[in-house]
Amino acid sequence: MLEVERLSVHYARHVALRDVALQVRRGELVVMLGANGAGKSSLLKAIGGMVAPQPGARVRLGTHDLARMPAHRVVEAGLALVPEGRGLFGDLTVRENLRLGALPQRARKGESATFEQVLRLFPRLAERLSQPVRTMSGGEQQMVAIGRALMSAPDILLLDEPSLGLAPKTTKELFAALARVRELGIGILLVEQNAALSLAIADRGLLIENGRITGGGSARELRQDPAVRRAYLGAAH
Repeated sequence: MLEVERLSVHYARHVALRDVALQVRRGELVVMLGANGAGKSSLLKAIGGMVAPQPGARVRLGTHDLARMPAHRVVEAGLALVPEGRGLFGDLTVRENLRLGALPQRARKGESATFEQVLRLFPRLAERLSQPVRTMSGGEQQMVAIGRALMSAPDILLLDEPSLGLAPKTTKELFAALARVRELGIGILLVEQNAALSLAIADRGLLIENGRITGGGSARELRQDPAVRRAYLGAAH
């Protein structure tokens, strides 16, 4: 289980996060909802070792203390981050990008089985293994990015705005795949602009405002909450 306590992040004088606490269990999908600038991306980067938290933060995954651990060691401990923008190697093929995800020692023993699992999750990638990633659509690139993260054999997967810029049909396909990832026993912390779709597949949701967790509950409770409906779901929902 991922456990976060007293997590604060400062950028010079700007306070991005204040005393954030949360938990994500294996096989659980938790969505983080908040406006632009609320601190969602900073939270994922701090958990993933890309941004240093303030002293006193506690970030644990099982027996591993992730606070101030470099990003490559965080991955080795069992946590993978798919950042906004994906971070893929555009000139490399789908196969090469996926194989790069299996560099951690924890991933090597089961690399072949994980590779086949990724292709079952994203059948379209199986048809494009030799294609340079830069020539693919945004949705296909996002599948590669998630697949590469899964190749590291994570216990917890962090996703930052995976549907950003994608067509509605592709977004639905992607979220269906995330639901299947959860069924594999992998915990997911999802930052996502599409509140309706994310709450439809999530177990729980958290609300973040101005760098603080201000509320949360089961996905069903949040879908029915009038304030959440007004802020994130719109009149149509």
